[in-house]
Amino acid sequence: MRALVWHGTTDIRCDTVPDPRIEDERDAIVKVTSCAICGSDLHLYDHFMPGMEKGDIVGHEFMGEVVEVAPGARHALKVGDRVVVPFTIFCGECDQCKRGNFSVCERSNRNKEIAEKVFGHTTAGLFGYTHLTGGYAGGQAEYVRVPFADKTHVKIPDGLTDEQVLFLGDIFPTGWQAAVQCDIEPTDTVAIWGCGPVGQMAIRSAILLGAKQVIAIDRVPERLDMARAGGAITINFEDESVVERLNDLTQGKGPEKCIDAVGMEAHATATLDAIYDRAKQALMLESDRAHVLREMIYVCRPAGTLSVPGVYGGLIDKVPFGMVMNKGLTLRTGQTHVNRWTDDLLRRIQEGQIDPSFVITHTEPLERGPEMYQTFRDKKDNCIKVVLKP
Repeated sequence: MRALVWHGTTDIRCDTVPDPRIEDERDAIVKVTSCAICGSDLHLYDHFMPGMEKGDIVGHEFMGEVVEVAPGARHALKVGDRVVVPFTIFCGECDQCKRGNFSVCERSNRNKEIAEKVFGHTTAGLFGYTHLTGGYAGGQAEYVRVPFADKTHVKIPDGLTDEQVLFLGDIFPTGWQAAVQCDIEPTDTVAIWGCGPVGQMAIRSAILLGAKQVIAIDRVPERLDMARAGGAITINFEDESVVERLNDLTQGKGPEKCIDAVGMEAHATATLDAIYDRAKQALMLESDRAHVLREMIYVCRPAGTLSVPGVYGGLIDKVPFGMVMNKGLTLRTGQTHVNRWTDDLLRRIQEGQIDPSFVITHTEPLERGPEMYQTFRDKKDNCIKVVLKP
């Protein structure tokens, strides 16, 4: 089959690789009909995440048709079922899964010993990501083996297009969880850093959850246009002070709720902390650029909430934790517990409350994947979200 394969920094190729096969009694094989490039994939593309190996198949946002089912999954799936596959692999049986904490499943990471050394405890296995999360083959491919397939799926009813439901596997529930973690009240201002795909979903989620005012921060014109179309007030951080504008919009009190939809690759360039981060990163003394996290801590209203769906991979420096403690801020983070939210979000799509396909700007064949990684990373051709068709 054809698949997008990691060969090193900024080196993704469309290679011919062996077809996946059933390896466990709870497996299924899915023929991929649509997949997408996620912002988290760019962390692999630029090699900011440890644990990648040459030959790894990438991609964790995909859907398709079930073509083979092992005996242990036949009570839940059958050949011909149309499914979205969440990026988090979960068993459904461990203590964390029983609590709905699917992204920290205790059983699905087949490299859990490595994860325990790095994180203190294992987290869930993830598709198409690093060997810290199991080294599972990803979904930017013609076929995928889905472990724990009787649990790790979202069954899609007839009448919905791939484009409407594809993002149930990651960015839609990720933006939704980011907003839910804020415990939004009708009087709240929610400030969202980053207007990429997750930021766009967080904007619309915060509005659906009843926020009084949503403010979106970015510098890319087409992303800011899309944010405004979704109901947000926008701030271009290259043209004006984020701190001053947020104070203006909140009568000097600051936003009650702040969402970091950027993560480890913040692109601020003119601030001292951003220059410091880039220097330390170049010297391999720091792995992540934490400008957005620092700015959120500074501007958030006392007793407010910081929600962090943006991915961080390792070590950050100069985080003003004294501000967090003295202002009484609540910090909520984590990979997304996808299936905790998908029933509700699928219903909202069916009822017409939201059509997540609004975020798609490019649809291309899988073979153009390597080129589209660069286009997406460099924000060329007004690119916000790429869907690939194997």
